[in-house]
Amino acid sequence: MAAPAAAEAAALPGPAEAAETAEAAELSRALSRLLPGLEADSKLGRRRALEALQRALEAAWPDAAAADPAAAAAAFQGPWARLLLPRLLRLLADPAEGCRALAAHLLDVGLRRAARPRDALPRLLPALAARLAGPEPARRAPPEACEELRLALVRLLGLAVRLGGAALAPHLDDAVRALRATLRDPFAAVRRESCECAAGLARATPDHFHMQSESLIGPLMQSISHQHWKVRVAVIEATGVVIQFGSGKSLDDVLPHFAQRLFDDVPQVRQAVTRVVGGWLQSLPDRYSFFHKLIPLLLSSLDDEIPEIARDAAGLWEQVGLQWQTENEEDLKDKLDFAGPPPAHHPSPGSRPGLGCRELVFRNLSKILPAVCHDLTDWVVGTRVKSAQLLAVLLLHAEDHVTQHLEPVLRALLRACADEDRAVVRSCTRSAELVGAFVSPEVFLKLMLPTLRKSPSPSGLLVLASVIRGCPREALHPHVKVLATELAHADICQGSENRLYGEHLLQCVQAVVSVSREDCRGAGVPLMEVLVTVLALWGPVGLGDKVQETLAALSAVEHVDSSQDLFQVYLGPLLEWLAASHQDWTGHSVELLQFSVVLTHAGPALGEALPQLVPILRSCLQPARDPPMRLRLFSTLTGVLLGARETVDSQGQFHGYLDTLVKDIFVPNLQWQAGRTAAAIRTAAVSCLWALISSGVLSDEQMQEVQEALLPEMLAALEGDSQAARLASCRVIRAFLEASGSVTHADRFVRIYPELLKRLDDVSNEVRLAAASALVTWLERVRNEAGKGCYQSSIQHLYRELLVYLDDPESTVRDAVFEALKAGSVLFPDLLARETEAVLHKHRSPAYCEQLLKHLQALPPAP
Repeated sequence: MAAPAAAEAAALPGPAEAAETAEAAELSRALSRLLPGLEADSKLGRRRALEALQRALEAAWPDAAAADPAAAAAAFQGPWARLLLPRLLRLLADPAEGCRALAAHLLDVGLRRAARPRDALPRLLPALAARLAGPEPARRAPPEACEELRLALVRLLGLAVRLGGAALAPHLDDAVRALRATLRDPFAAVRRESCECAAGLARATPDHFHMQSESLIGPLMQSISHQHWKVRVAVIEATGVVIQFGSGKSLDDVLPHFAQRLFDDVPQVRQAVTRVVGGWLQSLPDRYSFFHKLIPLLLSSLDDEIPEIARDAAGLWEQVGLQWQTENEEDLKDKLDFAGPPPAHHPSPGSRPGLGCRELVFRNLSKILPAVCHDLTDWVVGTRVKSAQLLAVLLLHAEDHVTQHLEPVLRALLRACADEDRAVVRSCTRSAELVGAFVSPEVFLKLMLPTLRKSPSPSGLLVLASVIRGCPREALHPHVKVLATELAHADICQGSENRLYGEHLLQCVQAVVSVSREDCRGAGVPLMEVLVTVLALWGPVGLGDKVQETLAALSAVEHVDSSQDLFQVYLGPLLEWLAASHQDWTGHSVELLQFSVVLTHAGPALGEALPQLVPILRSCLQPARDPPMRLRLFSTLTGVLLGARETVDSQGQFHGYLDTLVKDIFVPNLQWQAGRTAAAIRTAAVSCLWALISSGVLSDEQMQEVQEALLPEMLAALEGDSQAARLASCRVIRAFLEASGSVTHADRFVRIYPELLKRLDDVSNEVRLAAASALVTWLERVRNEAGKGCYQSSIQHLYRELLVYLDDPESTVRDAVFEALKAGSVLFPDLLARETEAVLHKHRSPAYCEQLLKHLQALPPAP
């Protein structure tokens, strides 16, 4: 009997418990008086009862809680669980919205004040699930129609999660069912609160949550693109916790959505993704299995446009690397013990990633690269930009390990550098520079040059230029000549007429010169061949200035003063290079354009290269050769001969080749042939001849020698259809007359003035004036002749013809003819006076005739 008595005595309440029971009994009596009102038929009665209940609880609690909070909570627990909780849970479905709101509020108050809130979970969780989600299967609309009430219920669920802790494990089904509905709620605030509740539920039940976590992933991912950015942030943060305490199988479903959020316009959303992924990389239980999927997401944030996000990503990535390095210290022992300084050619040695970060990238590179290379050709611009930025970050971490992945990387860069978006191209050129920094030129040239020769493209040249730009000088040195020779090969150098192609080809030369500096002296000839080709093909479309800058840089490394001096150094090899194919040139030959560039830019060096130059000109300007080629070559030669003193005659040796130039080049091309093409070539030849004569490089004796062969052709050209040819012929004939000291061939001399007279009827006033000027010179030559009397009949005819034009409608022509008559008046003034008086009355305006007569009267008498 002793044992039962002792047990009964132990079960009797002590003084404190008796006090708690008394307080609970008092509270029960107070509540019992109000509870019948909760069953009233009218909603007003129920609402008044709820309000009275609220006042009673609020009035009684402060004093009790202040005296002894634990005792007050213990006293509240019994009446709350026995009397209030069941009735309030029923009122959550009350037809009156006000009653439902007060019931939810009182439930919140009760949970906070009760000593054992977890005891309410078995009844509270099903009630909340029923009110928020309804019965399964899923319904179209939530049972609770009021948004504010749904928010209050979700907050109540969150409070239950916080207070219940691990006791929620048996009720996970109800909690998850409610959250699956509220995570897709139309009200944004409900979604945000549900995200916090889901995260709290995962933390509260770490040992059981993984069994239910997958069912929350779908609703979370449906909300991750919500129009409110705060909802998107909340979803991302909640997903981070759900995955952390849930099943890693869901990560594959989440990562594509997270990757899309890296393109979000709101920085806070991108920052949330960065922090969540950084947390997973450090604390996810099976993170080693997902490194190759998580690392790209975190590294993508390193190039975020918001500096704060980029700094967060860099800090998290450094922590991840250090943690992995610590966890794998034994595996990295040799690399840690014998760690050397950064490579001398590292592009940013001061900010080189740590060993752990580099090893993480290297070990996962084979899994990451294929996806990155694939996304470089995605149809969405943003994806291509992010992928290009990520590739550069990966290569910076991989360093020389990228060699084993070089072929797919180069293939991806070739495609991406043809992208229309500048940001993609900019990041890809950066990646190519990193390839040049970390990979041996012997390796990347062996892969790139055959591909470029087989299918030349602007993007291929851009990648090559970028790789060369990133390559160390000492590594590139043995390959400079081979590289320059390949660039000068026709398959590459003339691979396309696209301007972008020429621009990138020029960038290759610029890269070779800037990296190699003095080492590129031995490759000067092929480099000059490339620059000449760029000038020939793309100089007229805007690359001329850039080529001149490159020539200046090459001049500096060659230690010559200017690009013209550079042409002087390499003119011989360049002409030899061009002479090898000149027999096959046509008007469309690139070599013809290259030859024109060399002639135009060589300057004084041409004076030394006449033995090579003249044979090429003589061969190419034969009448049997392609007419368009001859036209273009004559045009180039005209520009050269205009400055003959500074070009072909810079050494004073041009006279030795004058006979060849006249007899083998000018005369054959000036001879008349039918057709417009032949006329165009005659015009070009006459213009070229005039350029030579006007340059002043020919002495009077040489002019007379030239005149013997060319004057008949010039007189014939005066009858041509081309105005330019007629004008140039008049000027050439005048120059011939000026250079003639005396008239040696009277019969040929007399044949000149009738042809010039015909030009006074030309449709071009410019030609008419040039003809009048040539007639003045002709008359001056006659005046200097001792036997000028033998020309009297010719001069009388000339007087008569010129007097006709003294009444010409064009004042400039009248003035020019007046000057010609004045110049010839000293020959036979009396004859001219008679002829003038004979036509005076026939002119519309006799002013010029009267002036001429006055001039004749003023002349001194003939001796």
